[in-house]
Amino acid sequence: MAGHSKWANIRHRKGRQDAKRGKLWSKCSRAIIVSAQQGGGDPEYNVTLRYAIDAAKAANMPKDNIAKAVKKGSGLDGSAERFEEVRYEGYGPGGVAILVDTLISNPQKAAPEIREAFDKNNGKLGQSGSVSFGFTHQGLIFISTEAITEDELMELALEAGADDVTAEEGYWQITCPPADFLTLKDALEAAELTLENAELTWTPQTMVQCDDKVARQVLRLIDVLDDHDDVQAVHHNAEIPEASLEG
Repeated sequence: MAGHSKWANIRHRKGRQDAKRGKLWSKCSRAIIVSAQQGGGDPEYNVTLRYAIDAAKAANMPKDNIAKAVKKGSGLDGSAERFEEVRYEGYGPGGVAILVDTLISNPQKAAPEIREAFDKNNGKLGQSGSVSFGFTHQGLIFISTEAITEDELMELALEAGADDVTAEEGYWQITCPPADFLTLKDALEAAELTLENAELTWTPQTMVQCDDKVARQVLRLIDVLDDHDDVQAVHHNAEIPEASLEG
């Protein structure tokens, strides 16, 4: 196929994260801390914390590390450090739209660094709202097509709040509104299905076709942004050739 699929893009990201497991755990820890600070340390009553903990478990983060992050966010360890959610928006090479979600303790330091990352990699940081209108916030889950039939999955998923079920490269892709994500995830897991990937993400409404040269420039910018300690997630609308992902 000429372009990349959501699943190919997720495989690429996961492979890179596995190579930098310590940095990934640090990001998961920060997300747990912020969620606990904002909504309390009990995931039963704090949906955002529940999601952050589930994401940490999916990254194979040790239970002790998760517990320490919850404790820190709940203020039980005497820590006074606070983080702020900030989204940066801009354009990468080829006019690719990019959203950068961060959790930062020092905006005055982080903002120039994010701008520099764009500037040094053929991109341009934009104003708030400059590209986010082109993305849809939704839950995204992948399950192997060998695990369940389409009819069975469709009945189960739609009843639990899914918007759609489609086939992609040997996997069922299930989308849902953010508010229904955990309910859907619980229902699929209760049916003893293995979730290959489950996340809340920002899905682009339109894609930008990239040749190999531009695709590699986009991937370089994304890697630089991902490497920043304050960056939690990078979303984009680049249609990247498989060869560029694998090279």
